[in-house]
Amino acid sequence: METTIDYLWKERKRNALGLPWTFTTYALSEDRLFVNAGFLKTVEDEIRLYRILDISLTRTLSQRIFKMGTIQISSADKTMGNFELKNIKNPDQVKEMISRLVEENREKKRVTNREFMTEDPEEENI
Repeated sequence: METTIDYLWKERKRNALGLPWTFTTYALSEDRLFVNAGFLKTVEDEIRLYRILDISLTRTLSQRIFKMGTIQISSADKTMGNFELKNIKNPDQVKEMISRLVEENREKKRVTNREFMTEDPEEENI
């Protein structure tokens, strides 16, 4: 029984010149982010969106010239951990789409991200 996944976004990792000549693809569905890599040996990783903790975007000078960027993702997933979506087109739009879907999935699953802050007694004396 084969199920098809409706992707909201799909992109191939690009080289430094913005050409899609690599064997890594990224895809986003309503509830998961997929990373497929390899040519002879392929590896498919997926992460549930509610497990993503933080998202950031960086752009080097060459990435800005070719309208690309790299999205860094910090997750609570054991196998993926922290990873990057490298050299993708329209990275600001993709980052916002992922961020919105992460929040929607957290609300749907009623998952909260508890951040604990420790009090530093030296800071109170400043």
